Amino acid sequence: MAQTSVRFIGQGLPRIDGPKKVSGLARYTSDHHFPGLVYAVPVTATIARGRLTALNTHGAETAPGVIAVFHQGNLAGKLFRRQPNKGKNDEARPPLSDDKISYYGQYVALVVARTYEQAVAGAAAVKASYAAEPPDVGTRLTAEAPEKIDTQRGDVEAAFAAAQVTVDQTYSTPPQTHNPIELHASVALWDGQGFTLYETSQAVMNHQLVMAQMLGVSLQQVRVITEYLGSGFGGKLWPWTHSLLAAAAARELGKPVKLVVDRRMMFQSVGHRANTQQRLRLGASADGKLSCLRHDYLFHNARLDTYKENCGEATGFLYSTPNLKAAWSLARRDVAPPTSMRGPGAVPGLYAVESAMNELALALNMDPLQLRLLNQPDHDESTGQPFSSRHLTECLQTGAQRFGWSARDPRPGSMRNDSGNVIGWGMAACSWMAKALPAKATVQLGADGRAKVLCATQDIGTGTYTVIAQMVAELTGLPMANIEVLLGDTRLPPGPLSGGSMATGSLVPAIQQATREAIDEALDAALRSHPAFEGKQKDDLQFADMAVSLKGTAEQAVPLRAILTAAGMDHVSGDGEGKGSEEAAKKVSLHSYGAHFVEVLWQPEIARLRVNRIVTVIDAGTILNTRTGRNQIEGALMMGVGMALFEATEYDQRSGAPVNANLADYIVTTHADAPEVDITFLDYPDFALNPLGARGIGEIGLAGVAAAITDAVYHATGVRVRDLPVRVEDLLGAPQVGV
Repeated sequence: MAQTSVRFIGQGLPRIDGPKKVSGLARYTSDHHFPGLVYAVPVTATIARGRLTALNTHGAETAPGVIAVFHQGNLAGKLFRRQPNKGKNDEARPPLSDDKISYYGQYVALVVARTYEQAVAGAAAVKASYAAEPPDVGTRLTAEAPEKIDTQRGDVEAAFAAAQVTVDQTYSTPPQTHNPIELHASVALWDGQGFTLYETSQAVMNHQLVMAQMLGVSLQQVRVITEYLGSGFGGKLWPWTHSLLAAAAARELGKPVKLVVDRRMMFQSVGHRANTQQRLRLGASADGKLSCLRHDYLFHNARLDTYKENCGEATGFLYSTPNLKAAWSLARRDVAPPTSMRGPGAVPGLYAVESAMNELALALNMDPLQLRLLNQPDHDESTGQPFSSRHLTECLQTGAQRFGWSARDPRPGSMRNDSGNVIGWGMAACSWMAKALPAKATVQLGADGRAKVLCATQDIGTGTYTVIAQMVAELTGLPMANIEVLLGDTRLPPGPLSGGSMATGSLVPAIQQATREAIDEALDAALRSHPAFEGKQKDDLQFADMAVSLKGTAEQAVPLRAILTAAGMDHVSGDGEGKGSEEAAKKVSLHSYGAHFVEVLWQPEIARLRVNRIVTVIDAGTILNTRTGRNQIEGALMMGVGMALFEATEYDQRSGAPVNANLADYIVTTHADAPEVDITFLDYPDFALNPLGARGIGEIGLAGVAAAITDAVYHATGVRVRDLPVRVEDLLGAPQVGV
């Protein structure tokens, strides 16, 4: 039995890795340096479609400091495709494997030199010739394959034709590029027997599996390490071709190789959020009851790859309607493979669904809050399952009360603040899946009064180090400062990927079981070796605050240090395992929910638009750390502002190149754009997912934000923007409504 005198779960505790990060002691991938290390810089294609016809490497090979130039002629046949259904990467074709060019920025060679500057100069000296074809990078999409159905019930066509009130609109989102501060990087070592790969990875176990296959070695010959990550937002979930090239170069040269993808390449070869085009058809009775919902969506994809932007993820269960269909198709483009970006699928999908709900409310002359409250289901109508835990109604009502929604005048342009700015109010609901993956962990309780936790998951900047320490502290009573958490190394017990808001919920059962097993070992050691417990049974003992005592006699507790000394042991250890949520998902519908309320300020005289404040309420089970949890939602909201108002990757229609491939021209939310935020977490543990009732929160804070912002923009200006981002040009000449 474990008890502690201090509660750790649910507290807003500071990050245990914070001091290392602010002092510079935390080592990110590109911080690693080894004797004899050399630098690699890729040579990138300057066309988006066609064929490489010639590659002149003489100038590079004779340049100062250049050690080697790798290309199809000397590397093809040494790299392999990933095996089907074994691991995941988004670009299936190995780099430098043929002469086909499928996107601008594709790697056509790799220059390795003694310094980074020499490698850059060497790469510039490589001369490539191409047989170019006109690229298609257009964002207006037409289906190129038969539709596939996500979910369907009833007769949508008949219900839409019979509906008293309908909405039929198309919404689009542009390609967006991940822009974490930390660039993608690889530092690869080959010792003649195996690889050690320092990577910017959100999934070290998957990275190991894929790299072993593509390098043609056994799994045991690849070790992957990610100690710290400077954020990834999904772009670092799966291995990219630079990782494979760095490892191959290290093997060929017998030297450590460092390859850092520059900011321009981040827009070309390491994924992006796909462009989407979504048609929503909603039908309702005059009193606002939904009779049908149809969601048809398209997204762009690379020529050779199979990524799906799952915009219909939340469509089937968010609202109650007897007739529903969500279906999709894709359009091939001459772009690099898209990949997951924070809230993949559901974020662009809910932008469209929630925008259509707001337009339906307008057509009904109904408050959009009331429309949503009226159409809440009592079970998951897409599966027939009960919800494990769903408190969206409370999210909507709490958010409305905190925001002051009841004072909203629905007439566009009718509300102003004391400074004379036009105020616009908008709102939207949101959802995100709740899922747990298999995970293992080891916990050691030492004679030195410290604990050590081992798991091959990774902390991508979200606070995983900290919440793991909290879970151990909760059961042992150890101060957080006495708990060392070791993550991000495939030699540790296998852990989950850090994506889809799944890592924390996946780790809970593994960490708890491992801690309890270590405590159980401590009780066994006490019975076996310490005279205070001679003749007692395990059920007679209790463990609290790193000490063992007889039940009911905590004042006579024997410190674990004394017990281990008597037993001649350095530490006790426990192993834990989480099985994931697959079995639970067969019984209940597992999701998180939330609501956003947004205020924008509009100055029509100078066409200035600003998001002024956001009130968000989240139903995501137990929040293990309210400080890091709030930080997750705050960051997601800022990305939502960027999605609605700023972010779009623009492609040159002639060359296929991303033209705003830098942080001067690709606009993201800055401190100057940041609104005031009010975040509330509801406290409803979801024990169907794990023993602490915790669900992930990384993605849900972004879902729905853009729809709430565009609705607020309409309320302020009378202009309905359906193609993101909202641009000043959309609002120039806005009607002078409500004046």
